Amino acid sequence: MVMPRSALRPYHHGRLRQAVIEAAVQEVEAAGAGHLSMREIARRAGVSHAAPAYHFGDKAGIFTAIATEGFRLITERIAPVTGGPDGFIQGGAAYVGFAVEHPGHFEVMFRPDLYRADDLDLIAARDAAFGVMVDSARAAVAAGEADDITGLVVAGWSAAHGFATLWLHANLQDKLGTDPAAFAATFAGGLVTLGEIARRQQL
Repeated sequence: MVMPRSALRPYHHGRLRQAVIEAAVQEVEAAGAGHLSMREIARRAGVSHAAPAYHFGDKAGIFTAIATEGFRLITERIAPVTGGPDGFIQGGAAYVGFAVEHPGHFEVMFRPDLYRADDLDLIAARDAAFGVMVDSARAAVAAGEADDITGLVVAGWSAAHGFATLWLHANLQDKLGTDPAAFAATFAGGLVTLGEIARRQQL
């Protein structure tokens, strides 16, 4: 008799699905998203070679899980710091800090060519993260610090993402060091300076 898939669970591994995600993130950090190996993920997770495919189907399924988890983590990281008067700046610094501390997630999150962009869990997690950015920009506009929500979101996101990418690709360590907190603080200060320059030019 053929057993239904649901009857085959749970695996001997108590938290197999999460273990596979964690192993996949480690593999992305070690080899890059373009060289992700299902066999190596299984080895890292300590499970059978078939287990990753069983839970996620293929690489796109694993990348979708990584991206979904990444958007949830970045929301948890950014949301608590965006409520103050400098919330948009602090949110940008938190974004940079997240990227530096979670490079595997960060590499996958903004690569829709890797994952299933129509996955409902991923869409919800991504929209929640984007909503935090929009809300903090809206608060900055309400406080008179800016007058264009969309422009502020695009500029702030681009600056934070670019700054983090430069660091992750080893372009800034020799100039700014390797401390993530100091790195994020440098970014925040630079963003404030850019805003002041922009305001002066508008006067």
